[in-house]
Order: sequence, then structure tokens, then C-alpha cells
Amino acid sequence: MTDIKDRRIAVLATDGVEQVELTEPLKALRAAGATVDVVSPNKDTIQGMNHHDVGDRIPVDVNLAEASADDYDALVLPGGVANPDTLRTIPDAVEFVRDFIAASKPIAAICHGPWTLIEAGGVEGKRMTSWPSLKTDLTNAGASWTDEPVVKDGLLVTSRKPDDLPKFNAAIIELFAA
Repeated sequence: MTDIKDRRIAVLATDGVEQVELTEPLKALRAAGATVDVVSPNKDTIQGMNHHDVGDRIPVDVNLAEASADDYDALVLPGGVANPDTLRTIPDAVEFVRDFIAASKPIAAICHGPWTLIEAGGVEGKRMTSWPSLKTDLTNAGASWTDEPVVKDGLLVTSRKPDDLPKFNAAIIELFAA
């Protein structure tokens, strides 16, 4: 596995996050040596989901109000329907993502995670994948959508669903270590 011990990664999420799309990249990045913070507009915990079923409460490491993209080397945007749908309506969350885009820092998004990236203006001209229901949203925002387990376009890695997590995790470790 690539050593990314000098990297600090933010995982931006809120209530309704697809639990495994947060916890598995978090574990993989930490196992590879990265420092990873769950950043959220919530102060203490967020509610994970296992598709439609309530999952675990997930601890928040850094409140969004105290977070800055300057403090991180890369960003992960997990999915779940409610999580990115809520984040894209929170100006501070959109600005946090926009700051990563402006600084040309690597970003990884899975499932519905690209919704927040669309809101931040980060998909135009990019080749991407996502949960199939985002195809029209991504296309309308200027992305070229494809149905593949993992798509890398420059500093962006996208993936479709929890089944793709092993390939997604390998791709983000490789991208974030570069």
C-alpha cells in the first residue's frame, strides 16, 4: 500500500450519510497512514445509514465552522441520499468544497456525493461516475457521465456505490499519495 502518512484528509458528511461510504474509506486511509478527520456541520456525531435503515452514530472530529480547506491535502465526499442533499444547501459546506477545487486539491466522491461537488461548481468538463440517478444532474452540470466502478479524471476520483468501495479506496489512496 502507498504510504500517505504526511497527508491530512477531510471527509465532509452530515446526517444521512451512507455509513459504509464514510467508514470504509476512513479505515483504508488511516490504515495507509493518513490523518483523517470527519468534518461536519454537526458538532458531536452524525447519523449513519445502511441504505434505508438507521445505522450507527459516527463521531465528528472537526466542526465545519472551524474547518478550513487550507488545513487539508484532500477531500472525500461520501454519499447516501440525505447527506449530500443536505450539504449542498449549506453555504459553508459548499464553500468548503469550492475551496478544495480552487486550490487544485484532490477530491473523491462516491454515490450521491457528487451532488455537493455540482453545487460547488466542480464537475464541468470532468469524466465521472456516480449512483445512476445522478447521471442527468452531472450531465446538466457539464460532466461526462459513465457507468464504471471507478473513474479518475485529473484530481478527481468518483465511484458508484458501496460494492465499488475496494476499487474506490485503492484509487483514492493512490491519488491522495501523489
